[in-house]
Amino acid sequence: MDTRAKLRRATPEEQLREVARAAVALHVEEELRQRLRRAYDTGTPLRVKAGFDPTAPDLHLGHTVLLSRLRRFQDLGHTVIFLVGDFTARIGDPTGKSAARPALSPEQVAGNAATYTRQVFQVLDPEATEVRYNSEWLERLTSTELVRLASRSTVARMLERDDFQRRWALRRPISVHELLYPLLQGYDSVALAADVEVGSTDQLWNLLVGRALMPDHGLPPQVVLTGPILEGTDARTDPATGALAGAKMSKSLGNTVGIAEPPDAQFGKLMRIGDALMWRYLELLSRRTAGELAALREGHPRDAKVALAGELVTRFHGPAAARDAEERFARIHARREVPERLEERALPLGGAAALPLAHALAEAGLAASRSDARRLIAQGGVSIDGARAGDVAAALGPGVYVVKVGKRRFLKVRIGG
Repeated sequence: MDTRAKLRRATPEEQLREVARAAVALHVEEELRQRLRRAYDTGTPLRVKAGFDPTAPDLHLGHTVLLSRLRRFQDLGHTVIFLVGDFTARIGDPTGKSAARPALSPEQVAGNAATYTRQVFQVLDPEATEVRYNSEWLERLTSTELVRLASRSTVARMLERDDFQRRWALRRPISVHELLYPLLQGYDSVALAADVEVGSTDQLWNLLVGRALMPDHGLPPQVVLTGPILEGTDARTDPATGALAGAKMSKSLGNTVGIAEPPDAQFGKLMRIGDALMWRYLELLSRRTAGELAALREGHPRDAKVALAGELVTRFHGPAAARDAEERFARIHARREVPERLEERALPLGGAAALPLAHALAEAGLAASRSDARRLIAQGGVSIDGARAGDVAAALGPGVYVVKVGKRRFLKVRIGG
């Protein structure tokens, strides 16, 4: 399907509903509606920008919330600019930080960027994606241009940011180069002539800086659209309020689903999440339309959870791997290959975010020692919720797990109470 046909497959109002699904902030809705209408009428796609600082090598589902929104724009015929902040990564985004972030070396940035650009095309359509690096224009800024850019804001305005306010109140240092970060990120939108910039809700301040800078360069201000930050797999419904409660998905908290994880691990983790979290993941991560999601809500929650797990494993590993993962999960759980009555053991976290798997096996009596546990894991003799655990450094976050050691030893392990 050519670009013009894609742009006309849905009305501007239908497009607005899809791309703004679960949005937290939209500046300004009427401007986005007008631009979608113009793209529909003229066949000229919008340029939709999102920036990623390559500060870590691997992506998890939390990163794909933004990528999934970008993919919805692409499916409607628009062009996505995947901007690698290789220059700004050397400064470090101060957003949400309690201290200045250590600068990365050019080698670290290049290595992380290469991994990012390989992984993102498991979500994005490469044919509708421009990959750009902000060093293209930021390294060419003259000192005069940089001073002129810095003059577009004041120190008082910068200190309105919550993260800077907290650090100022605690007398923690704020380096001058950190004050430049939002301006440089904003200048990216000028250089790319973006129609829309999307990001997570904690990036709103930075994105609005770009919107403010564009008219000074003869460009219409970009529309800014932010979405939520994804909760980790350990999020649960608060019984007092009925609301979903939990920390954001973070590798350090042991509550992630990595996009490079094996199919069985992904499928098992997604089948173990609570129903409320499952609906949130579907809303934020699924490529299903709003109508298709509404139809899923009419059925049984377990069927929706299988649909979610199958869709995401298919995205990252292909349909055959998803079918196999679903079959193995059903064989272990639905077909009762696990004994109906399992002994349960509770293991405390002791203040940690996750418990090393080798530690858990030893504490639960499934291995003679931690070294014995590591040997069993390395030999492929340990499975968690039906998925073989082969990483001796793996850790288990809060939750309940069916652990199998060898062919016949099963134990239900409750981590963190």
